[in-house]
Amino acid sequence: MNVWQTPERQALRELVTSFTQREIAPHLPAWEDDGMLPRELHRQAAEVGLLGIGFDPEVGGAGGDIIDATIMTEAVLAGGGSSGLLASLCTHGIAVPHIVDSGNADLIDRYVRPTLAGELIGSLAITEPGGGSDVSALTTRAVLDGDEWVVNGAKTFITSGVRADFVTTAVRTGGAGFGGISLLVIDKELPGFSVSAPLRKMGWHCSDTAELTFDDVRVPAGNIVGVVDGGFGLIINQFVNERVSLAAQGYATAQRALDLSVEYARQRETFGKPLITRQVIRHKLVEMHSRTAAARSLTREAAELAAAGRSPLLEAVVAKNVSVAACEWVVSEAVQIFGGMGYMRESEVERHYRDARILGIGGGATEVMTDLAAKLLEY
Repeated sequence: MNVWQTPERQALRELVTSFTQREIAPHLPAWEDDGMLPRELHRQAAEVGLLGIGFDPEVGGAGGDIIDATIMTEAVLAGGGSSGLLASLCTHGIAVPHIVDSGNADLIDRYVRPTLAGELIGSLAITEPGGGSDVSALTTRAVLDGDEWVVNGAKTFITSGVRADFVTTAVRTGGAGFGGISLLVIDKELPGFSVSAPLRKMGWHCSDTAELTFDDVRVPAGNIVGVVDGGFGLIINQFVNERVSLAAQGYATAQRALDLSVEYARQRETFGKPLITRQVIRHKLVEMHSRTAAARSLTREAAELAAAGRSPLLEAVVAKNVSVAACEWVVSEAVQIFGGMGYMRESEVERHYRDARILGIGGGATEVMTDLAAKLLEY
């Protein structure tokens, strides 16, 4: 049986789609205008088990693996959600896995369990004003003083940074390069920790994004994730999951835009005939389908390899780039098919068009991914 279509996963798909259609899609335009999601949505999503998908029940999760998490992404988009919605509602997907991997029972109890229960919101802070994809160059410094770390520095473009109760933060505890990086869980209420007003963005309007500043923030020594100077290894371990997730957002967004385009083309009449009868439109739809299907196939292959315990670094990189390219092309064609309506804020494809642009930047820019793929292929 196809691993994507087992009875359990079909039920999961139906559950997520139904939840999205009922609790998300009707409110998404208002949340876009508000610039953030309500905290209550996290609790609602946790109650039906969405936040815990892909996390072991031993840490408060609902079980499942990367395939189940990918199905959730597909279903949210199919139900009328958005990649911005996923980025904000599921920021825990990048905020807590490092804590889980560390095996620190205290941190798991204090941060992971309540986050998966929808009681806390966490975020991940790596990017800095002076650097993005080059993690080894980060400058935010943490110095041990007795039983506390004293943190100074700044982070930017932090997803859910405005609403987050805690931030899993990459800091420099050692020398230059990858070997001097640690991860530290920092509570927002600590003195010296300041958060900017929400940053204004091209897309992902419902996902709050912030700049964070640390001015002599004193963090308990026990909040170190894993071992001192071992943070980069924990970060690397999550690269595949993050890239597969972004790739899934890409092809799932493309599929949603295609579905909306087909529906609109069947209803819209031009010069006395349905738009879908026009050869140029039919050929557009075929190309949109082909690119989406190819991206889905590559991404699912990477997810299956990861679920089998392998580390598909190359497959995840290629899947992300292919999905990003497919998504950008498909949403652009969707807007073109919708015509003037596709340019209106009330049109769902307009939101997907704006949201798609970040996918080639987040999780490793397309150019960085291409260069990494070349290295992995030894080109």
